[in-house]
Amino acid sequence: MTLKRAFDLLCVVPGLLLLLPLMAVLALCIKLDSKGPILFCQTRMGRMGKPFTIYKFRTMVEDAEGRGLQLTVRADPRITCYGRLLRDLKLDELPQLFNVLKGDMSLVGPRPEVPRYVECYTPEQRKVLALMPGITDPASIKYRDESGLLATAEAPEKAYISEIMPEKIRLNLEYAVGSSVWTDFKIIIYTLLKIFRR
Repeated sequence: MTLKRAFDLLCVVPGLLLLLPLMAVLALCIKLDSKGPILFCQTRMGRMGKPFTIYKFRTMVEDAEGRGLQLTVRADPRITCYGRLLRDLKLDELPQLFNVLKGDMSLVGPRPEVPRYVECYTPEQRKVLALMPGITDPASIKYRDESGLLATAEAPEKAYISEIMPEKIRLNLEYAVGSSVWTDFKIIIYTLLKIFRR
């Protein structure tokens, strides 16, 4: 077991025990708010390009992917009333703690992409697939309001693929050069501070 994996488990196991009551309440609210499942499950590309299922609390209407882009922009009509609050506070990401527990993800690492966007990677950008994907990363902090940025773009998907995605990959490859448990800890704290300030 690597030091990074040990750090993840040391944080996730007690974290899940503390957060399970909150997650149960959120699950009930989602069920009462709109029709559909509690969890949103989607295929993402993991380490070495291996696909896995990512878990999130559902924040959009049922069959949202069949009604629009795989990207979400601010004021997207597919977002439910309660889902907007979950997204704002990043509470929709809590089920990914189970992904970390399973070993699909780490607490800190590049946000995993859907296969469609990974197909757009250049050979250089594909180096990011050598890293374990995570719940948060330096790019997530910089693009905290990604949906707001995309909302101002004339063609959101094109803007994401040509501008935002390459910069996110660059930041994550840069993170990988000097990553350690200490840098991961600082990124987690900074992410939490950003959420609480929001």
